[in-house]
Amino acid sequence: MDRDQYLASLQKLWHQEVEAATTYRLLGQRETDPRRRDILRRLSESEERHAARWSARIEAATGRAPDPASIHQSLSWLQKLGDQSVILHRLEEEENIAEEEYQRLTAAFVEPADRQVADEVGREEREHARTLHALAGPPPSPRKMLDTILGRERWHVRGKGWVGDAIYGVNDGLGAVFGIVSGMAGYTGGSSVVLAAGLAGTLASALSMGAGAYLASKSEREMYDSEVGRERRELESDPDEERTELELFYQLKGFSPAEAQAMVGRLQADSKEFLKALVHEELGLSEESFPNPLRSTISATLSTAVGGIIPVIPFLFTHGMRAVVASFVISTAAHFAVGASKALVTTRPWWASGAEMTAVGILEAAVTYSLGVMFAGHGG
Repeated sequence: MDRDQYLASLQKLWHQEVEAATTYRLLGQRETDPRRRDILRRLSESEERHAARWSARIEAATGRAPDPASIHQSLSWLQKLGDQSVILHRLEEEENIAEEEYQRLTAAFVEPADRQVADEVGREEREHARTLHALAGPPPSPRKMLDTILGRERWHVRGKGWVGDAIYGVNDGLGAVFGIVSGMAGYTGGSSVVLAAGLAGTLASALSMGAGAYLASKSEREMYDSEVGRERRELESDPDEERTELELFYQLKGFSPAEAQAMVGRLQADSKEFLKALVHEELGLSEESFPNPLRSTISATLSTAVGGIIPVIPFLFTHGMRAVVASFVISTAAHFAVGASKALVTTRPWWASGAEMTAVGILEAAVTYSLGVMFAGHGG
């Protein structure tokens, strides 16, 4: 390893540790559970010690210690505002990657001091990954992440579930009506018929999404009740096996056999809580995470209407190609905004998500507009 590669490796390791320490600290500040907050605080302090050790090695090699202020300022909005579970799962993956990288560098570093730091820090990263696995719990599905994004956020105090429906509603309303408007614009050249078709499409999409959200929330509740019933029957037929199974789940989260046994023993004293714990650990289901059917219906209906009305707005004030161009511009911008907002619940960069949805919107408009023009020419 030459000097440039050596310094680049030190800088990369230091950067990762500073970013991890800052992210843990931000998560800890948002965490309401004191035990989880304490774990995140200790993880942050550990990563700060790692960063300090690499900073000292960089200073020894270059005569100048790196400044962490730039890293603090450059943290993405996902790390500052995103869903806690999503971030914890991503951090768990990064800790596993870091452990592998430290193993490689332990053998690659020439300086004994560097090799010692890499070896010691690598072992601690392995412990961090196990801790994060227990903190994060079962990986949530994308829809579930949307439904529960606001469960731990102070700035969304109105409850859970409705935001997931809102994001999907705006997305579906915008996509469906943009296609209708583009197709009709190509067919008629932007006449008043586009306005009527767009408004009808908006209404139909909003009602459809509202009904879908209501039925989906009811189905989730029915599925939960079904799983609870199945677990209840298994618990009644063989309570010892279910107790052993739950103990194993807690041991996988990092508890010792004695600690897991004590925890399950306390839960078993309350049959309802014991049953809830079984369903949660085995299936990742929690009664508290289900959206309110009425709230989901209203949210999905209104958000779909909001998304659907965007491509129609220019046709409320003008017509012809001027309205067609204006509709394309504002709809494209809306596609990017909706796509970028998904970065709060995914691990993708906001710009990539926004660009992807923008590309989909432009392709949709091109196809439907071309079909409209083709049918107009055929009719002529």
